[in-house]
Amino acid sequence: VEVLATTQSISQGGTLVSTGRSLDLAISGGGFFITRSTSGETQYTRAGVFGSDRSNYIVNAAGQRLQGYPVDAAGNLVVGTVSDLKLNSSNLPAKATDSLQFIANLDANQGVPTVAFTPANVDSFNSTYTTKIYDSQGKEHTLTQYFVKTADNVWDAHYYVDGSAVLDGAGNPVTQALTFNPNGSLAAPIGTVDLSFTLPGVDPMNVAVNYGGTSQYGSDFVVTTNLPTGYSAGEQTGLSVEKDGRIYANYSNGQRMLQGQVVLASFVNAGGLNNVSGTAWTETAESGQALIGVPGVGSFGELTAGALENSNVDLTEQLVGLMEGQRNYQANTKVLSTEKELTQVLFSAI
Repeated sequence: VEVLATTQSISQGGTLVSTGRSLDLAISGGGFFITRSTSGETQYTRAGVFGSDRSNYIVNAAGQRLQGYPVDAAGNLVVGTVSDLKLNSSNLPAKATDSLQFIANLDANQGVPTVAFTPANVDSFNSTYTTKIYDSQGKEHTLTQYFVKTADNVWDAHYYVDGSAVLDGAGNPVTQALTFNPNGSLAAPIGTVDLSFTLPGVDPMNVAVNYGGTSQYGSDFVVTTNLPTGYSAGEQTGLSVEKDGRIYANYSNGQRMLQGQVVLASFVNAGGLNNVSGTAWTETAESGQALIGVPGVGSFGELTAGALENSNVDLTEQLVGLMEGQRNYQANTKVLSTEKELTQVLFSAI
């Protein structure tokens, strides 16, 4: 008995099993992970058991580094440059609020207040809304907007931070006029309203308020978008990997920072790859050059984080085949044994 030949079956995916580890990755569909050793050798694998080394590179059990698109110093993805993926283990520093996207509907049915505006008198304004903002040290403050109707299709917005009016360069309270078209859409201001103010012990604050999309219809005052930038300092609490391969670090302040994006490789003839271990292959002339892409696009499968791909070999089917082969072998040996006995009987008869 001898083995006639061996064949690779790497085009058929295996079932996925959950592990709960954030850097365990499984490919649902086509493609291979790309790993590179410290000597520069590139290998391709579907074994997604990854972790981080002492230098915070994402590596497999053999110490080979996972390849993907890195991020620059500003956290932007550098698409087109495939390199070692490295995690940022530092905490997230505080960021001051510098912009506010604010979209609301001001009630066109409301009338003009008959008394001069003052925050202490609710009859002097029509609507108000408070937004949480952060200074350069990550401390929380409140930015309150008071909306006062002054005429048909014309409103004034007054700004207060921590209960104090925001002042202009001349020391007067900042007031911004909001004007609307007859159809209820915003006519002015076009662009942003820049608010500048100082707070004790921190850098000066500059917040650009964008009212784009704000309307004036005959319905209740409602805020549909209130998106300020800025946040307090945060400690890293874990990692998450999206289906498209983007890796994020999660922080205790609710923020997350992009760490890079895993890329996959595919081949015109995957069966032509050279097997170097049970789960890794190298490129050959027969397989063709690797085609690089991101998970979930084209022929590349999506990533599933916290899971691993089982072997694509059906053990039950193989065991049944083994038992059938064993029975066939036993039957063949019985035939040989019977033939031997018949030969002996024949010789004895002669």
